[in-house]
Amino acid sequence: MTKTLLPILLTLIVLASCTNPKTQEVAGPIPQPTRGVWLTNVDSDALFSKAGLEAAVEHCARLGFNTIYTVTWNRGYTLYPSAVMEETFGVRIDPQLDGRDPLKELIELAHAKNIRVIAWFEFGFASSYQEADGGYLLREKPHWAARDSAGQIVSKNGFQWMNAFDPEVQDFVLSLVKEVVGKYDVDGIQGDDRLPALPSLAGYDSLTVAAYQTEHDGQRPPMNYRDTAWVDWRANRLNNFMERMSQELRALDENLTLSFSPSIYPWSKFEYLQDWPIWVKNGWVDEICPQVYRYNIEDYQTALDAIIAEQVSPEDHSMLAPGILLKVGDYVASDTLLRQMVDHNRSHRLQGEVFFFYEGVKKREAFFEQLYQKSPPGR
Repeated sequence: MTKTLLPILLTLIVLASCTNPKTQEVAGPIPQPTRGVWLTNVDSDALFSKAGLEAAVEHCARLGFNTIYTVTWNRGYTLYPSAVMEETFGVRIDPQLDGRDPLKELIELAHAKNIRVIAWFEFGFASSYQEADGGYLLREKPHWAARDSAGQIVSKNGFQWMNAFDPEVQDFVLSLVKEVVGKYDVDGIQGDDRLPALPSLAGYDSLTVAAYQTEHDGQRPPMNYRDTAWVDWRANRLNNFMERMSQELRALDENLTLSFSPSIYPWSKFEYLQDWPIWVKNGWVDEICPQVYRYNIEDYQTALDAIIAEQVSPEDHSMLAPGILLKVGDYVASDTLLRQMVDHNRSHRLQGEVFFFYEGVKKREAFFEQLYQKSPPGR
């Protein structure tokens, strides 16, 4: 009897493991570990010539990086020829890049070196930087503007914003992302602290106020933009957009990696309505790269420890690739601090990270020559 049942039981166990949702691969493929770097069009010349891209890719390959997160949407311009932008605003590409397709060039160069390319939609729902009127996007479509309680265009930390709650704006931004996924052989897309996001100053435009009143017996939103219930209501609307974006992108390409690099939680929620632990919990993302941008190891440890202990469940730790601040302006993190931050990642069994940004790699060549040399890039 026992000998007869044993093969049957073994067969049932195998079948059960094959049908268990936990064992099925549903997310976009992510190399483990992610060894990434952001490539920008600000404070860097790499994107402005084919030769610059060739040098950057060769450099990243030599140092063992396996993922380049390249800016694709910045200050109201795409860094690829966009039919969506041409139809909507009559501007096909960033004028400085006219006649080229840097995204296509980068993909071909990087894939030849077995490096992934993630299209990073850096500006997300932001329309401009240090242009009080919101730049040409909002000059042409003023009804797209996010409004604060005084009725002014929302501006925070130098950035001006479109209304991320407006379905028309959501459709526009999502159409850009879908255009890239449909047109290019990208390995993934990335939103950051501006996608999906909106300063909590926003929400006082007539469209959003009307939607709030419909759900609150005609009451207007609180004037205190940090009111907890008001923050929750608006964050949930961005969560709904996040879910929609995830579903529509997965329908286009089931192998696409959906990567996001939000601000640190809960600051991200109360300042930019980014309730990103919900995105991870609900399976809307494949990779999460929180911006653990800190200038000393104690603050870095505190922030990362909170993410590990409170915000991302143990079964999702494998999708974590913390963002490390390497360079901004004249600041460049020291070799010692970089080593300490990477070591702290490893103490949590996190084997990868993403560095902001590429130009800093040149400043810390000796550190990066040692960091990833034990294994090839590998996609």
